Amino acid sequence: MPPSETRITRRVWIGVVVICTGAGAWVALNRTQPVSPDPVKRSQPFVQLAGAGTATADKLLREKAELMDPTPLFFPTEWNYGQRDLPPGILKQPGQVFGSFAPKLTVKEQIIANYGVEAPAAPEELVDVLVQGNEAPFAGMGRIDTPRSTLSVRSGYIEVKGLNNGNIVIAQPLSGINPPKTDFAPVEFLVAVGPSGLIGEPVLTNGSGWDEVDNFFRAYLVKSYRLGERLHPGRYRVLVGA
Repeated sequence: MPPSETRITRRVWIGVVVICTGAGAWVALNRTQPVSPDPVKRSQPFVQLAGAGTATADKLLREKAELMDPTPLFFPTEWNYGQRDLPPGILKQPGQVFGSFAPKLTVKEQIIANYGVEAPAAPEELVDVLVQGNEAPFAGMGRIDTPRSTLSVRSGYIEVKGLNNGNIVIAQPLSGINPPKTDFAPVEFLVAVGPSGLIGEPVLTNGSGWDEVDNFFRAYLVKSYRLGERLHPGRYRVLVGA
């Protein structure tokens, strides 16, 4: 090969190498690399030992362990369970509970009678003893002078309810009866009524505490009050009281 052709071939190869190198550099400079975010640093578990002494480092470590305690609050812990004595600064003696609040009086003290301050005189009659016993420290407060209706005098009261539905069938006072005892607990009977009247005698389910009172009202309901003629067929609960 002549020397002139050898020089031309060498220049061509050098040009090709230069072009490829420049293209590779241009591609490398213009390529966009994705930026990866910094990984989140998580706290790693650790184990540290704290002594039982009063050193500052041990005390701080114990407080840090109590603050970061993962125990749920509904589990019994030393903070939410136990019988600890209250500090002396919180305890209040009688009469000191509301010591931080000033009194706000809505009633003047001059109009309140001082019952019980003066020594009572010796009673001469039995009635005076009863009057003195009824005196209270705040007698008369909260009362108004209004006429009150007197209760009607009655010898007893009867109430009849259906055993199945509990509906009240009869509820009225009784008059003109004289039970053996005036002070007795309410008497409760269970009765069964048919088309022709009572079926058997009333069954005692709750007594008054006196046999004579129970027998009196059992006979009264059948003979005097005639309960079987007042009720429709069915079963009923009868309550009789004073």
